[in-house]
Amino acid sequence: MGTQNPSAPSRLRSRIADHDHPNRGGLIHDNSRHTARFTVIGNHLAQHADLSLLAIGLGTHIQSLPRGARIDIKSLAARFPEGVTRIAAALRELEKHGYLRRVRERAPGGRIITRTISCNQPGRVREVSQPRPRRAPAPRAKALPAVPAPSCSAPALLQAATDVLTDLRRHDTRLLLSTTDTTHLAPGVAAWLERDVTPAAVRHALTDGLPTEPLQRPAALLAHRLTRHLPPPPRFASPAAAPPPVLHPFQTCDGCDRVFRAPEPGRCRDCRSAPQRGA
Repeated sequence: MGTQNPSAPSRLRSRIADHDHPNRGGLIHDNSRHTARFTVIGNHLAQHADLSLLAIGLGTHIQSLPRGARIDIKSLAARFPEGVTRIAAALRELEKHGYLRRVRERAPGGRIITRTISCNQPGRVREVSQPRPRRAPAPRAKALPAVPAPSCSAPALLQAATDVLTDLRRHDTRLLLSTTDTTHLAPGVAAWLERDVTPAAVRHALTDGLPTEPLQRPAALLAHRLTRHLPPPPRFASPAAAPPPVLHPFQTCDGCDRVFRAPEPGRCRDCRSAPQRGA
């Protein structure tokens, strides 16, 4: 059996060496740098393995044209001697391999027109030519309705109103309010407490008879109820016997946590009279 000669050149090396042999003919480039009126053509088009020579030449010609030039079959047939049939076949080749795209658009006058788009890199055409979708801006939430304002914005009164609002979730889980909603609604609840309405009565007015379906905007519903059902301010029994109003600071009752006006902390009027009523 014969042995293989490891020093023998392979067929690929011999073929490459034949191209560089000084005794064989071949292409030699005599190039000079273009500084004006030139077009960059990719080798993927100039050396395309599946396109005909006519399609390669026509694709090169189309890429060199300015924007808005006419490249319909009749215009190209009037420019080149190949004729309508061969030019139409070359255009179909370029369209098949992605170098041309045809899109239909409606002109301002209502007429349907066909636009031809030339693609110098078919692999990236959709990424480059198609506009990127934009996210629609999020709709702005409607402002909550206005609520009544108390005559006095004492910190103890506003805190008691905030406590009423934060406690609503325990009675109806749909009334879970955000910090912003609670801040907006607290003055309205304070206006009720200022009119000698107990926190329990305010809670009942806000939660009684709510619809059974899910609440889309619970804070808006509460703002509506605070305004629509606001009770009148308390009156004295006789206008003639009415004493001059004295605005004492707000206090929190030690017995029922109700907010009331008094010169010093202690119990509200109802809690002070409770033992008497029991007796």
